[in-house]
Amino acid sequence: MSIPGFSFSRCIKATRALTVLFLLLVMTGYPQSAKEKENLQRTKQKLEEEIRYTTDLLEKTKKNKEVSLNRLKILTKRIKNREALINAINRELNEVQVTMAVDSIQITRMSKQLNDLKTEYARMIYFAYRTMNGHSKLMFIFSARDFNQAFQRLKYYQQYAAYRRKQAERIESTKKAINAHRSDLEKVRDQKASLMQSKQSEKLKLDQEKTEKANTVKELSSKEKQLLATLRTKQQAARQLEHAIENLIAEDIRASAERARKKETKMGKPSSPEKKVTGSVLDLTPKEKELSSSFAANRGRLPWPCDRGFISGSFGEHPHPVLEHVKVKNNGIDIMTENGSAVKAVFGGKVSRVMSFQSLNKVVIIRHGEYLTVYSNLDDVTVRDGQEVSFRQTIGVVHTNEADKKSELHFELWHGKVIQNPEEWLAGK
Repeated sequence: MSIPGFSFSRCIKATRALTVLFLLLVMTGYPQSAKEKENLQRTKQKLEEEIRYTTDLLEKTKKNKEVSLNRLKILTKRIKNREALINAINRELNEVQVTMAVDSIQITRMSKQLNDLKTEYARMIYFAYRTMNGHSKLMFIFSARDFNQAFQRLKYYQQYAAYRRKQAERIESTKKAINAHRSDLEKVRDQKASLMQSKQSEKLKLDQEKTEKANTVKELSSKEKQLLATLRTKQQAARQLEHAIENLIAEDIRASAERARKKETKMGKPSSPEKKVTGSVLDLTPKEKELSSSFAANRGRLPWPCDRGFISGSFGEHPHPVLEHVKVKNNGIDIMTENGSAVKAVFGGKVSRVMSFQSLNKVVIIRHGEYLTVYSNLDDVTVRDGQEVSFRQTIGVVHTNEADKKSELHFELWHGKVIQNPEEWLAGK
């Protein structure tokens, strides 16, 4: 027997299709959005922390009323962080828009499903009213030709009644689900409004910072002679350091070759007047080879030499931030940090040399097999020539220039005679 206008199989198939579609949305959309949201939150927190840090550094430089190149560097970094923060907010707004769209689609779909359920339920009620009153039900059962048919008719009524109850439960649960999605949608709308407000606030701060940077550049441009003199002094100190490192490498190669010749003589092998070193620039001991390999294996994972700070001078040749048509060459990176910051060895090794240079203060050079790390502009150096140092051991403190309150570490990394870009070796912050 069938109910006019009603099909169990059609309703079950429709319910299954909607269930599968909903599960696909949950499995593919929401976890990805949740992961994106978590990553964006971490990025935003990191950028906000960096902005607070650069703001603190900037406030210290403002104690000196004279505008300095140091202040410009900090301003530039803060602007960069502010722009990155606005981009992160835009990405979060996009995620919110997607969430709102998904919630709206689900509410529309579920509202249609609710209407369909109500329509089917109304037909069932109408059919029951017309054909399933108590008298007709009994007559229908007792008019069966045998007991088996009567039992089947009784089961039919029981299944029909059970399905009606389930249909009513589906209607109620769908109503609750729609209300829950509407509540979520309201929360997301509030989040969007908050993000929009935050974005406007950050854009206003960014415009103010760009204006401050432009004024700073303008003021510094009027001190061209002073900037050129400072640049020449810095470049001269950089050349002296580079020359000293090259001499140190040459000394190490000669000493390594001499050790190799003595070893060959001791083993009874003929020694050549000059030991030719191929491949590696040094004839390393097994322990030094192991150290060198371990250092190389940590490319991109080395810790920063300072616990806090940002890169204020990148590796390579770059235009001067103020002087037109003037380029600045950097054999390493400069890390702006705070007063009293400890400097730590990025890897275990042996101190090759502790030196002093005008404009660079104290310099510590540590050998890690074939590699050298160079730490310049230090005070209170706590290591000596030939000393073994361990991973993250403190080797000194960053020097602070009292004139502009600048605490900036210069860090270099060499592989044999080849200067490396330290940013490619240090872990991301």
